[in-house]
Amino acid sequence: MRYDLDDLRLFVHIVVAGSITAGARLMHLSLPSASARVRALEAHAGVDLLIRERRGVRPTPAGTTLARHARDVLAQTARLDSAVASYTAAPGAPVVLLAGGSAMHRLVPRALTSYLLEYPEHDVTVVEQRTPQTLRRLADGTADLGIVLTEPARAGEDHELYAEPLGDDSLVVIGQTGGILTGRTEISYREIAEHPLVGLDLDSSLRQWMDQRLAQAPVARYRTLVPNLHTLITLAAGGVGLAVVPRRALDPGLPIDVCALQDPWSHRRHVLCWGAHVRTTSAPIAGLAKHLRAAAGIARATPPDSAGDTGGR
Repeated sequence: MRYDLDDLRLFVHIVVAGSITAGARLMHLSLPSASARVRALEAHAGVDLLIRERRGVRPTPAGTTLARHARDVLAQTARLDSAVASYTAAPGAPVVLLAGGSAMHRLVPRALTSYLLEYPEHDVTVVEQRTPQTLRRLADGTADLGIVLTEPARAGEDHELYAEPLGDDSLVVIGQTGGILTGRTEISYREIAEHPLVGLDLDSSLRQWMDQRLAQAPVARYRTLVPNLHTLITLAAGGVGLAVVPRRALDPGLPIDVCALQDPWSHRRHVLCWGAHVRTTSAPIAGLAKHLRAAAGIARATPPDSAGDTGGR
């Protein structure tokens, strides 16, 4: 048998309200029209669906069953409409986010998860990039947001970009619990270079950042090089060797010894920079910035001349 969705919707309203008049009002129908629809529905079903009483109506056992299944059908139809509607609006260009390997480990995944759930109609292109390349792409307008390692004043001065602090990203040394770091609160890179290390691949943004600052440091012995921080931290925790990682990348509950580095270059900060088109930024870009701040535990900030702008890209 085939059922009309409007007839099912009317019938559910009637059962809930206990009145054909009330059901007709909710469907914006006249009482005669609603009554005719109910009679046609009963004829179609081949059984009485309502018991008419002086003060209203109540469903028969068949009517109760029909109303229950009608609710399920209407709910499924609403979900179907919503799913299909997501494809009807032409999507804008994806938001382009650039960040280094440190931010990619925990900060970016957390922000992307909450952002993409809140904005199902918008997409994000994420690229791991070193700070100099990120600043250049933000300046030439080919990226929307970037997480860089520099002071906010420098980012704005050198590239005329709006920049805001996003939190500490200082480097620390980690090793197996009960190892050579036990009882230590700080240590120099020169000292840890005397011990076997595990590190990131030579083409990783963090490794390149460190190598630029270790030209005069002793040559360390790396037992292995790995592609990401998750693997690096796992190896260090297992006792394969010491590792230099961002403190922010560490899970607070991880059983591992952590020691601060004495070297000045280990003190770093993440900065969120906006692309050169910040004055005409869209709601999706501002939304992603909001989620990045939330993931970093930073209070709301608003770039110049963008407050209240909710236009599309």
